[in-house]
Amino acid sequence: MSITSNSPIAERAGVRSLLRACALACMLAGAHASAGEREVSTDLPPALPVSALDGGWGVVGQGTMRWFGLPLYEASLWTRGAEPWRAERPFALEIRYARSIRSERLVAASLDEMERLGFADAARREHWRPLLERAFPSVEAGDTIVGLAQPDGRVVFYHRGAPTAELRDAAFARAFFAIWLDPRTREPGLRARLLGIGDEG
Repeated sequence: MSITSNSPIAERAGVRSLLRACALACMLAGAHASAGEREVSTDLPPALPVSALDGGWGVVGQGTMRWFGLPLYEASLWTRGAEPWRAERPFALEIRYARSIRSERLVAASLDEMERLGFADAARREHWRPLLERAFPSVEAGDTIVGLAQPDGRVVFYHRGAPTAELRDAAFARAFFAIWLDPRTREPGLRARLLGIGDEG
């Protein structure tokens, strides 16, 4: 595991950040579109720095995670060309929070779901805890966290557009993204929206 720190922001990067912010606003405006009106973009996930990916990525699907009817976050699944999601291809899961949530709660919920889904033993999940603590700091409303997955098992996390944590571990990648994308997820309606195959329940 390697942890990456923020890089100095150049003037040109500031312009790019503004453009990405505008793209994010446009993307969220379509977050509640029907499954037949999925968002397709030729840009990058707005919360990722320009250097993180090549161009030509788009949104496969989007949905809202709710708790007792209250929105917790908006999730978007990105692939190259907005092609249907395949675990063996590069993809990014973008989460934009609607409220403040402490890091401890985010990490505990992730590990609990990995356990429920039967991924790895307790010792292995505890080994992953420090990575998740760096990947998921406490968030405020409007904060965005992105997990970028590569076919070789490498996962890089970004918070507010800056890289925070990286791990090359295919078992971790399967366990983490299964929280949203496994058929056994607690939120099948959200999964269907992310995959562009149906509406939220």
